[in-house]
Amino acid sequence: MAPGLYTDIGKKTRDLLYRDYCTHQKFTLTTCTPEGVAITAAGTRLNESIFGELQTQLKTKNLTVDIKTNSESDFLTTVTVDGLGTPGLKSILSLVVPDQRSGKLDFQYLHELAGVNASVGLNPNPMVNLSGVFGSKELSVGVDVSFDTATSNFTKYNAALSLTNQDLIASLHLNNHSDTLTASYYHLVKQHSATAVGAELSHSFSRNESTLIFGSQHSLDPHTTVKARFNNYGMASALVQHEWRPKSLITISGEVDTKAIEKSTKVGLSLVLKP
Repeated sequence: MAPGLYTDIGKKTRDLLYRDYCTHQKFTLTTCTPEGVAITAAGTRLNESIFGELQTQLKTKNLTVDIKTNSESDFLTTVTVDGLGTPGLKSILSLVVPDQRSGKLDFQYLHELAGVNASVGLNPNPMVNLSGVFGSKELSVGVDVSFDTATSNFTKYNAALSLTNQDLIASLHLNNHSDTLTASYYHLVKQHSATAVGAELSHSFSRNESTLIFGSQHSLDPHTTVKARFNNYGMASALVQHEWRPKSLITISGEVDTKAIEKSTKVGLSLVLKP
């Protein structure tokens, strides 16, 4: 099987530890027209601020067009073309208005022994990014570099290693110009109940600081999942997510600083409605 893209290394652990946790209120509604156009409206309240977003998506056999606008008057257009005459090859064109320098063209290629992503900015002095993963689904290594043509400097050079077996995934990342080393693991304990545990340990050499976070999840039934996490700074979080109809989810999450319980509790609510 293909090793995937660079962003797939450690993704299982990141999803377990960070996905669906929130300390704000968010409402998302998706509808579909008879012609197959999906329209999604989302609103997020964070403290006293409200952020709105409207997205329209049109899919055909090999073409996907996304048009997204928000309450800050930004327009993001993304065009994705699959295939391009070669199996496993995909191109992605994105542009944000009014920031005309934000245009970017991506190419992704998946092979049974490699996954490559290349992107270049659509401006006179573009940022060029290249990432690749080589190996197999069981063992793979990857690199991720960015080059700024305006300054002729490498702005990013990262590396990663991934080891996968039937129920365990381990990964190692070296990021931030070799300043941060991150090790993570994900263990699927019981497949029928989606019970899993995971952890992530990051160490900054320049600050001589380490961050350790543990997390777990368990499905109470086919439609209800609970998750919890805790880090070495005393921050604890938990959530419960219920799928009350297909693709429609309600998530309630909370976060507390165990060193200051009386004044730090935060509660988030997310409601997703899809046809």
